[in-house]
Amino acid sequence: MRVIDYPDKELLALGLADTLASELRMALDLKERVLFVVPGGSTPGPVFDKLSAVDMDWSRVTVLLSDERWVPKDHPRSNTRLVCERLLTGHAGAASMVALYAEGETPDDITSKLGEVIAPQLPIDLCLLGMGTDMHTASLFPGAPGLAQALAPDAPVLNVLRPADQPEVRLSLSGHVLKGAVSLHLVVTGDAKRAALNKAQSLPPDEAPVAAILNRAQVHWAA
Repeated sequence: MRVIDYPDKELLALGLADTLASELRMALDLKERVLFVVPGGSTPGPVFDKLSAVDMDWSRVTVLLSDERWVPKDHPRSNTRLVCERLLTGHAGAASMVALYAEGETPDDITSKLGEVIAPQLPIDLCLLGMGTDMHTASLFPGAPGLAQALAPDAPVLNVLRPADQPEVRLSLSGHVLKGAVSLHLVVTGDAKRAALNKAQSLPPDEAPVAAILNRAQVHWAA
């Protein structure tokens, strides 16, 4: 794990957006289509704002969330809504997106169908993840029903998790799919999350799920 410290959140957003844009361009030079996995939550919003303004061939980029709450796109807590409003605009509006929610379906029914759509596009070319103070990443929450399966080496591409302290059911890419990304970045802000990150390095993934990807990740941090 390599940690890059930024003087403030604004410079983090600028620097990380520049890094992601550079890596997307390199991937597009090598492949016809590129799979770009992104997180939800509030932390990546400023990064998305900067990245969406970058001029490149976004029409060959497929955007996929690392995880999603089982809510419609227009719900205030929808990660899809965040990505559409903050990333898939400007130049990046030409990118396509795989939605992790389907009206009229159930989470358990949709995971295998969506997994069949995602699997042929793997491995992930570029993956950006976030982390909570509880050391979760994507929707891999400590102690959540479904976590053990999602962290297993033979886990399905998509997994259903039902964290007891969260109001919605979650869909999440499995640990091995995230860890298998060609390039993997983790964005972390604030002293509390930095302390959690340091703690996670000495814990097993069942206690600190972010530990499952740390040895592959480049961490971007600002207070």
